[in-house]
Amino acid sequence: MSDSSQLLVRRIKDGTVIDHIESAKALVVLRALDITGREGNVITVALNVPSSKHGKKDIIKVENRFLETGETNKLALIAPHASINIIKDYKLVEKRKIQLPDSIVGIFRCPNLKCITNSEEHISSTIDILDKEEIILKCRYCARTLTSDELVF
Repeated sequence: MSDSSQLLVRRIKDGTVIDHIESAKALVVLRALDITGREGNVITVALNVPSSKHGKKDIIKVENRFLETGETNKLALIAPHASINIIKDYKLVEKRKIQLPDSIVGIFRCPNLKCITNSEEHISSTIDILDKEEIILKCRYCARTLTSDELVF
């Protein structure tokens, strides 16, 4: 890579690379995953990187951190086209596409303040996915139809 126009990003020994994040969503992904940098892991964030498939994309690399299922579910709504690459000893050991589940339990709160999940009853929210292409959601308790931008962490 002697060409100075190439993006140079350090390889990681162990950790997770979240690739193909929709442009300008990487910071939302970091917030959703509660990755603040205070954990001590090296975090690399690349915004608006040229992409042959989507024009532009964001990339996040987090050393020494591997995503759990619940975290993947969060990404399914924020960055549905992202891919998760698990790196161990500088090698790609697992590559998986994020898949939107039929419902997501207890990760997001319903934005309807009158919903029972926002009361003192301590009921976990359940968000059903009505349309996986357009990403149309519905709260199972109050029946409010939502978009992913309306969800509360």
